[in-house]
Amino acid sequence: MLELTVNLDERSYPIYIGQSALQQTDRLLHHIGDCRPIIITNDTIAPLYLSDAMALLADLNPLNFIIPDGEQYKSLEWFEKISAFLLENNCGRDTCLIALGGGVIGDLTGFVAACYQRGVPFIQVPTTLLSQVDSSVGGKTAVNHPLGKNMIGAFYQPQAVFIDTKSLHTLPAREFAAGMAEVIKYGLIYDIELFGFLENNVAQLQALDEETIQHVIFRCCEIKALIVAQDEKEAGLRALLNLGHTFAHAIEAQMGYGQWLHGEAVATGMVLAVQLAHTRGDLTEQEVTRVCDLITKYNLPVVIPEIMTSEHFLHHMRKDKKNKKGTIRFILPTQFGQCALVDDVSDQQVRDLIGR
Repeated sequence: MLELTVNLDERSYPIYIGQSALQQTDRLLHHIGDCRPIIITNDTIAPLYLSDAMALLADLNPLNFIIPDGEQYKSLEWFEKISAFLLENNCGRDTCLIALGGGVIGDLTGFVAACYQRGVPFIQVPTTLLSQVDSSVGGKTAVNHPLGKNMIGAFYQPQAVFIDTKSLHTLPAREFAAGMAEVIKYGLIYDIELFGFLENNVAQLQALDEETIQHVIFRCCEIKALIVAQDEKEAGLRALLNLGHTFAHAIEAQMGYGQWLHGEAVATGMVLAVQLAHTRGDLTEQEVTRVCDLITKYNLPVVIPEIMTSEHFLHHMRKDKKNKKGTIRFILPTQFGQCALVDDVSDQQVRDLIGR
């Protein structure tokens, strides 16, 4: 069992990583404390893990709420349904929500926890690679709106994060690949040695070699914890974690949430970001090729949807949360393994990049 801490003074919390993280009963009960646990999950995860989780917490009289599986259910409608369930069951502030699932479950549950009775504790139990290396750590909670992804939400930290690597063995290959997009992102923004490790260990990671996967998850969480500790509410440094996301959110919004997985959109968004960095003179053609090759090796897309034009991208990117005073701001590599927030990309440069 590996362990690290997100250092946020009195709101600091641990991340536990290992094959038996879901069986750490004493640790789990410690973080639940005197609260009543309410497990929030979806109809894909429930048949796999819910009964064991309920049995583990049986002495605490747990409840559970199951939503459909899909990005389209990370919405105000399902935020309201979960809140109504808590009210119907007379749940007070001595309630602890447990997010058992991927990024949709974690984001939605965390937002409910942030708002219900002005804040109740919650615990992240991420079951997808993407949520394990990224969305479960750092306290970003939100729901989507038809006009923008993650535009309604709150910064609200969990009590703890339990990452059980065994859950990856039930993860579809497409979902695993989507998670690798976020892993590759960490290499590009912060750790070029991690990027090289991903190049040299493709087979081991895709085979879910335990030592290799734990190493990668730990390093990604470690990088994110370091960044969040310095910039919890994304005033500057934390924005670098959005490499590729400005383009990605446009793809998701235009195509319809769930048509492209978030990680797939991020992968293509990173390709666009490194290509844009190349046109600005910050990356070589060989470095762009290296990024595209790695993304392809992990079975991720590198080409935007055929139906999308530059105007589609610009329309959605004008609503991005990083924007200031109407200016679209991008996270772009300034050199291989380092990124920065830039605000001098013109609309015409975007049109030239997309090419249609």
